[in-house]
Parts: sequence; C-alpha cells; structure tokens
Amino acid sequence: MFVIYGRNPVREALLSGTWDVKTVLVAREGGDARLSGILDLARQKGVPVEYRQKKEMDELATGGAHQGVAARCSEYRYAAADDLLGSAVETGGILILLDGLSDPRNLGSILRTAHCYGVRGVLLPRDRSVRVTAAVMKASSGALLHVPVAPVVNLARVLDDMKDRGFWIYGADPKAGVDPRKIDFSGPVGIVFGSEGKGMRPLVRNKCDALVTLPMSGGFDSLNVSVAAGIFLYEVFRSRAERTI
Repeated sequence: MFVIYGRNPVREALLSGTWDVKTVLVAREGGDARLSGILDLARQKGVPVEYRQKKEMDELATGGAHQGVAARCSEYRYAAADDLLGSAVETGGILILLDGLSDPRNLGSILRTAHCYGVRGVLLPRDRSVRVTAAVMKASSGALLHVPVAPVVNLARVLDDMKDRGFWIYGADPKAGVDPRKIDFSGPVGIVFGSEGKGMRPLVRNKCDALVTLPMSGGFDSLNVSVAAGIFLYEVFRSRAERTI
C-alpha cells in the first residue's frame, strides 16, 4: 500500500480519478475549512475516512509535514517510456530526463515545475536513481498525478532512440554550455539534468546535441538542480511561446 500525505497531494489524488485511494486518514486534533473540503470530497467519491492520533499520522508521514491528512492508495503506476516518446513526437512536446537524481524533494519540485510548463513526462534510470515515493508526491504538491514518470534501463540508449525520432537533446551544464536565449527550442525536445553531486555522466553528456548553461552572476558556480530546472523550463516555454505569436 502506498501512503501519501499533505492536503494538496491527497486532494489531487481524490480528484484525479487515476489513483485508487483506499482510505483517507485524518488527525484527530483540529482541522480547518480546507481539510473539511477534502473530507467532503472523499465522501463524494465513496472513500472511507478514518481518524488517527497525531503520533500515528507522524509515523505514516515518516517525518514529513502531513498537515493533518494522509491517504492509503494503490501503488504508483509508472508510465511506459515508449508511450511518452510517442506522445511528445506527436505533439512536438518536451520530455525531461534525469541522470542519477537522488533526492525525492528535487524530483517532486521538478515535477511541479514540469506540470506548470506543459512537460509531457519525465524519464529516469531504473537503477541508482530516485524513485517515486510519498515524499516526491508531497514535494510535487500533487503534480506527480499530471506528469507521468517512466523508468528506463539505459538512459543513453533512450537518448539515441529519441534522436532517431526527431528529438533535439539539450543537457544542463553549469559551466560549458550555450546561453539558452540563443537556442530554438521548437519541435520535440529532451532536456537532461544530471545528479545533484556529479551532474551528467560522460556517456549521457556526449549524447546531447548541445549543452546549455544558465547565465548567472555571483559567487556560486551552480544552482540546485530543481531551481535550474525551473529556470531552464521557463526559458524553453518562453522561447516556444514567442514562436507561436
């Protein structure tokens, strides 16, 4: 059983219709109008509501901020990579590829931004990579339900497949890339972000059609990966919007 927690994640799960919510769990202590709305939604959907002590809720959320509500759900269903590639080719869409990301909060934040900017899906390695967890759902504020995630066996091979299908692949690099304002991001696009500590692996890096570096001033030479993803995706969104005017 998969446990999610937090008001937005539980609300989005109930609204989505794609995730089987078995039970909504509520802390006995207090509540507010927003929580009442979630309980009304659960009852409308025919989902049982159970009350628990705060200590039990804290344990279910494994230290996360549950905001007084959690839900037991079916296991998360990963998407198929081939389906995401086909959808992005058909629509000229954007896919994100994460090479060795390890922090679930970073994945959740990237999913939240990806949903805001119309990303078709996220691909990540099946091994040695962050997986979808309750912490990812919480950090995404429910966006996980709107941006499918697909695990792949070999990210480098997927990049080859994407290029064969007409994708342009851009890798985020803190130092050695082109200013994104100089790039035409039209058509199907894949954007690669590396791990928090080491960035992209050399093989994956070499598969990129171009490396992109965000212009910055100040003493730090790099951004947190989820912050970099937000800025990068906005620039892609802005570039594509300008070309449709």
